[in-house]
Amino acid sequence: MQAIEPFAITGAPLDPAPLVAYVQTPDDGAVVTFAGVARNHFGGRPTAFLSYEAYTEMATPVLAQIAEEARARWPIGRVAVHHRIGTLEIGETAVLVVVAAPHRQEAFQAAAYIMDRIKEIAPIWKKEHWADGAAEWRE
Repeated sequence: MQAIEPFAITGAPLDPAPLVAYVQTPDDGAVVTFAGVARNHFGGRPTAFLSYEAYTEMATPVLAQIAEEARARWPIGRVAVHHRIGTLEIGETAVLVVVAAPHRQEAFQAAAYIMDRIKEIAPIWKKEHWADGAAEWRE
């Protein structure tokens, strides 16, 4: 079995199963998986596809830092976060956040916190490619 990197920036399609297997332990009664998926619109405007760029050498440690922030706030176990870069078609997964905890409420709260912090501080950028051919970088 190949070792799982808990925090990764990758151009490959994302699969939650290895991350769930990585975070789950006998101590944890909850595993929450959040998948951020490319949708076909933003702000009422049709989207053709998305592209993501990242400063990988900086982003990967930031993902680990955010997980530590969550651990300081909630009694959670293992965390895994993988973010995709490159071109994503509508329906493809852009980010996976997987959190294990003894109880579900803490796992849900930590997963939401981690996703919010990724959007706030991780050096990962999203570009919306609109159906009309225009493109725009989004925060």
